Amino acid sequence: MKIAIVGAGAIGGYVGAKLALAGEDVTFIVRGANREAISRNGFKLIMEDGAEHVAANVKATDNYAEAGPQDLVILALKANQLEAIADQLHHLLGPDTPIVTMQNGIPYWYFHKTGGALEGSRLQTVDPTGVIWEKIPASRVIGCVVYPASELIAPGVVRHFEGERFPLGELDGSISERVTRISECFIKAGFKAPVLDNIRAEIWLKLWGNLSFNPISALTHSTLVDICQYPLSRTLVAALMTEAQVIANKLGIEFRVPLDKRIAGAEKVGKHKTSMLKDVEAGRALEIDALVGSVIELARLTETPTPHMDTVYALVKLLGKTIEEDRGQVRLQKAA
Repeated sequence: MKIAIVGAGAIGGYVGAKLALAGEDVTFIVRGANREAISRNGFKLIMEDGAEHVAANVKATDNYAEAGPQDLVILALKANQLEAIADQLHHLLGPDTPIVTMQNGIPYWYFHKTGGALEGSRLQTVDPTGVIWEKIPASRVIGCVVYPASELIAPGVVRHFEGERFPLGELDGSISERVTRISECFIKAGFKAPVLDNIRAEIWLKLWGNLSFNPISALTHSTLVDICQYPLSRTLVAALMTEAQVIANKLGIEFRVPLDKRIAGAEKVGKHKTSMLKDVEAGRALEIDALVGSVIELARLTETPTPHMDTVYALVKLLGKTIEEDRGQVRLQKAA
């Protein structure tokens, strides 16, 4: 299968390298040092057991038109980066090319084929201009939830820490030929990629943790186990998750895991820094709108009060604004 991976970071690199190693024709759409390294050396993947694999047969370009129409496009960028690439994506699309979206949080396409009063609604928080909705047609989208943890440790080099699960689903819940074909392709590459009949429920299950642990870690510079074991922050996590659960339930979503078990699962991960904390430390834009702002927007649509979420959102938005304006980064260092 001819596959374009838009973005070659921690997840895009991991997915693209594994697909290429399984024999797929993979092109990374990527810029700068990452593109140069991949073009020169292929893509190196270091697995959790230390084994190293090099996908030498991959291509890398920053020119969408040069890559041309694909059999599958995987968007492995963060949600706040989609608008910047939306205008160029059409170069990768043939008449029937599906798009797998791998963003965290509530996706821009959430209300496509949901039915009910909110059918077709556009989420202002994650798509303020409407460009993403217009340029990345929801009719092409296959939803995906990303569970693995990995890190881009050098241009063209990803270290994989844990996980291999990428659940997939059509937005209308159908088990189509195209989603089945993509699932089989992922499984051949060594991933667990079940086809779900309710991809939104799976999105909420992952988001349930992300919307609480990510912003708290960004504000406190604490790891998952630290947040879970400190009574005050554990109570705040539970409050945030409870608010989110009420919203989800109003939208017809039921969680298959109890709240306490979800927190306990995060605690077991140990001294793990969330992606948002890593972004704070690196001075990158924070993915707060997709993870929290979008949920607050759903809260307003469902007339649900979210006092804890509103407070945390405001604080992280201000932190992100300060980092952007000062072009700075915030990192704890050992005192002398």
